[in-house]
Amino acid sequence: MTIQPLPSRPREISVTEAVEPAYERVKLILFRPFDFSKWIIVGFCAWLAGLGDFAGRGGTGGFNPGSYHDHGTGEQPLEHFRNIYHRASDYFVLNMDWMIPVFILLTVVVLALWVGLVWLSCRGSFMWVHCVTGNLAEVERPWREFAGEARSLFWFRIGIGLAGMVVMLPMLVFLIANIVRMVMQGEADFAGMMLVAGLGLGLLLLSIFFAVIRKFTVDFVVPLMFLRRGTCVAAWRELKGLLVAHPGEFALYILFQIVLKVAIGMITVVAIIATCCLALCLLAVPFIGTVLLLPVLVFQRAYPLYYLAQYGPQYDVFAAAPSGQAI
Repeated sequence: MTIQPLPSRPREISVTEAVEPAYERVKLILFRPFDFSKWIIVGFCAWLAGLGDFAGRGGTGGFNPGSYHDHGTGEQPLEHFRNIYHRASDYFVLNMDWMIPVFILLTVVVLALWVGLVWLSCRGSFMWVHCVTGNLAEVERPWREFAGEARSLFWFRIGIGLAGMVVMLPMLVFLIANIVRMVMQGEADFAGMMLVAGLGLGLLLLSIFFAVIRKFTVDFVVPLMFLRRGTCVAAWRELKGLLVAHPGEFALYILFQIVLKVAIGMITVVAIIATCCLALCLLAVPFIGTVLLLPVLVFQRAYPLYYLAQYGPQYDVFAAAPSGQAI
């Protein structure tokens, strides 16, 4: 089936216009015809591209304020916390000779793991675009051809990640330290509460900022690098021109992406409930979950490509599909 190209110079950029061709792309790649081996190869590229997202999917650690019990000690929650804090502090002072080296070692291991996953994710990002734009199931070819672009993307993402850590970690430590101080003294002073609120708001805004940077890098910068065969900085410079010229359209794009995320999340929850949590167990398995979610992932990769193509033929990534296999 031939998917009609988007208008080369539309009078108005629409966030909904790219939905239908992205949906047709899903059917074309995965179901016309259905090929299990193709699903595995394309799923591997999607899985590789998503490896760098692991660090941003943390939870609250299972903390539940309503789950406290004094276990017959008669302690109030704040008093219980103070006792735990003092015991932990004493234990650290007595064992800091081995705890500090272990902490440093764990930090190095975590950073090395993060760097390795980001590197693999950058290589997979171009393999993923290659598969979606060309309706191909290839690994070796895009791995080899886009090595330079992946390297440029890698250094950009490492730089942005380190910048985020340098800016946000001290704020987070200061925030926690101030909360602990107020808890230990038994009362919350006005200055401390204002500081906590200010740091919390700052962390929220910075999180949104870095999330948008990440989103635009994946959705638009990687495709521009795929098109131009240039560096990440050059692609960001080109995207910046579009952002400045069309701020409202890109703001609406972000809002529409949130709507799509909510809709996909609701569909996933319904599927989990309908299968008595069997789907949840399968989705939690690395790679298997990616293959099962492949229709959603192909749509999420194709949608921004079709949206970008609305800004002119020079942004049509499908026109540059490998081996002239644009569809």
